[in-house]
Amino acid sequence: MPELIEISDMSKIYNPGENEVKALGHISLKIGEKEFVAIIGQSGSGKSTLMNMLGCLDVPTSGTYLLHGKDVAEMLDDELSDIRNKEIGFIFQGFNLIPSLTALENVELPLIYRRVPKAKRLELAKEALKKVGLENRMTHKPSQMSGGQQQRVAIARAIAQAPPIILADEPTGNLDSKSSAEILEILKKLHDEGRTVIIITHDPTIAAKAERIIHIMDGEIYKDEVSGGGKSEEDIREELARAQEEAKGE
Repeated sequence: MPELIEISDMSKIYNPGENEVKALGHISLKIGEKEFVAIIGQSGSGKSTLMNMLGCLDVPTSGTYLLHGKDVAEMLDDELSDIRNKEIGFIFQGFNLIPSLTALENVELPLIYRRVPKAKRLELAKEALKKVGLENRMTHKPSQMSGGQQQRVAIARAIAQAPPIILADEPTGNLDSKSSAEILEILKKLHDEGRTVIIITHDPTIAAKAERIIHIMDGEIYKDEVSGGGKSEEDIREELARAQEEAKGE
């Protein structure tokens, strides 16, 4: 399987100097095309910082990040912007929908920024909303939809131009269990279609659905295992607890 992402000895330090905070320490990681990966860790573990690196939203203090074999640190701002616009579909916990726009208009908005012609972007937005089961909610505004429906609009927005990478940060964090299951099923279908899906989460229930689970703690990778989606939620929960106990004992 070709390497989509290759990270070598990557660190991220905020406020270098006397009051510095090491968010990531010497991370090395490879993710192949079409993988379904969960990066799991407790609050403050560094997983969100890692997501920002993977999504080209931030740059490492040291080390290298190769995306499609190209060093991200050597890319110009315009190149990084193109990657974020065309290569990566972002899904966030907070939905980030514009209240005054309909579902269809929210999905269309990034396509306008990408200068997709009007007829084409309307077609792409409608198709994306159909994929997430919202063909009957296209004219509804966020206030007229449940949390689960709003997150599905956010997913439609992320996938409208068929980016090869889906990067989801706590995508079910604000949802009930039923809506969470529906969102996970959509993400699984996107993976089945050939997308690389990377989920950042603290929830063992979410991680258990992934084919590969990367545990991160104190800014470092604690464990990286291929589970094939067969890891139980309870096993993951126990491993998280064990890691925390080991960290306390150091």
